[in-house]
Amino acid sequence: MKKKIIGWLVIGISALSTLMIVAALVYMIAEIGMNGRHNLSWKFLTSAPTEGMTAGGIFPAIVGTVMLVIIMAAAGVPVGTITAIYLSEYSRKDSMFTRSIRFAVNTLAGVPSIVFGLFGLGFFVQFVGYGADKLAGGQLHWGQPNILWASLTMALLTIPVVIVSVEEALRAVPDDLRAAGLALGATKWQTIRKIVLPNAVSGIMTGAILAVGRGAGEVAPILFTGAAYFLPKLPSSLSDQFMNLGYHIYIMATQSPDVEATKGIQYASVFVLLMVTFSLNLIAVVIRFKLRKKYSV
Repeated sequence: MKKKIIGWLVIGISALSTLMIVAALVYMIAEIGMNGRHNLSWKFLTSAPTEGMTAGGIFPAIVGTVMLVIIMAAAGVPVGTITAIYLSEYSRKDSMFTRSIRFAVNTLAGVPSIVFGLFGLGFFVQFVGYGADKLAGGQLHWGQPNILWASLTMALLTIPVVIVSVEEALRAVPDDLRAAGLALGATKWQTIRKIVLPNAVSGIMTGAILAVGRGAGEVAPILFTGAAYFLPKLPSSLSDQFMNLGYHIYIMATQSPDVEATKGIQYASVFVLLMVTFSLNLIAVVIRFKLRKKYSV
């Protein structure tokens, strides 16, 4: 009887905690949507800002955010996945080199995001960018904040998340499958490519989803590396600055001369940012589902 009571108590607490989280999320989205509903329109979504971002739309910010996330994922997810494969499949668990890599990954995971922004400014913009401009003749082109440097900075920020999630997925693959592949004459890489990775594809996509979710909402790393305050045009190349929804909201909330007048735009922008993040995550979830279904056959 006592065990049943404890069991029901645990279930009740778990259900209540889940309900509270879902209720808080629903309330947050409803509150943001209700306060920004008057500004949400097709014109708002498809036009550029005007009058110092106090009027017009947020289309350049939407495009800039999506481009940032796509470039960041393209740069960070493969590197994180390859690193996780090395740590899980090739490295010696007790070697000093492996321990150093794990220490570096754990350290990066705990570094404040603003530090990544300063690193991106110092390394990508001033070192790599200015160095490339000097080699090209001295004309300022890459030695300035742009969407490429911002995306690479964000990739560095999200790589530890990808490494941890992918490595856990690889560890979840039974060793018997690896042994069976090797016993049939497959090489180490063939076993990883044909057996291990297909069974870990769900975890790899989970890492990509986590990276997308964090990258879409971070502001601090792009403050110094590419985000622009007011830029009513789309970036035409990787060396251009860009608008970002998170930075757009931050500026309107802290630097606007009349915060009350722009409150509706702020709420509408936050709602759009949430929808963009959810949409990108949904795309990754669909891809994960299709890959899981493909490799489970």
